[in-house]
Amino acid sequence: MRDLSRASGMSLAGLYHYFGSKERLLYLIQKHTFTTILEKLKTRLDESAESEQRIRIFILNHLEYFLVNQQGMKVLSHEDEALKNGLGSEIAAIKREYYRICLGLMDALKRERHLDFDARTAVMSLFGMMNWIYTWYNPRVDGGADELAQRMGDIFLRGVISDRSKHKLHATESGAARFEGARLQARRSGKSKSRAGFSRRH
Repeated sequence: MRDLSRASGMSLAGLYHYFGSKERLLYLIQKHTFTTILEKLKTRLDESAESEQRIRIFILNHLEYFLVNQQGMKVLSHEDEALKNGLGSEIAAIKREYYRICLGLMDALKRERHLDFDARTAVMSLFGMMNWIYTWYNPRVDGGADELAQRMGDIFLRGVISDRSKHKLHATESGAARFEGARLQARRSGKSKSRAGFSRRH
């Protein structure tokens, strides 16, 4: 609170007068942050019905807010469990809705592409990619939200779409091809031996 007082120019007493406590202030910050991200996301998702594009919209929407509000998002990443006395449950409900939207996008991609991957693992992995970029992000090197969202979306979606079912199918096809090749080779070897035996006998 003292750091905030110095940064804002408001007295420490004034901050406590308006917000009551550090916990109350953290609650208001989190509520504003997650509500803003969620409302923008819902509006932008109406722009496309294609499952992969909707996931890319989700990524871009998240990163755009994150990169503009890096310090705030850093605080939220480390103060996730700080809210008590019912304040935390309200924020948790907003986060659950956000999570369920992302989970729904993953399930839609699975159905559309006939994929086989664990949607929960995919969602949590995506959040891990997006939420910790403040530890390494450099705008001079990594570009803006559009560029970063494109690259991050490519990495994530290529991993998801190249799922185990495709690997299984490839393995099955490869195994069948190897078996057929071995069978044909055995037939050719058998004919060669027959011809060689015939020549020796005559």
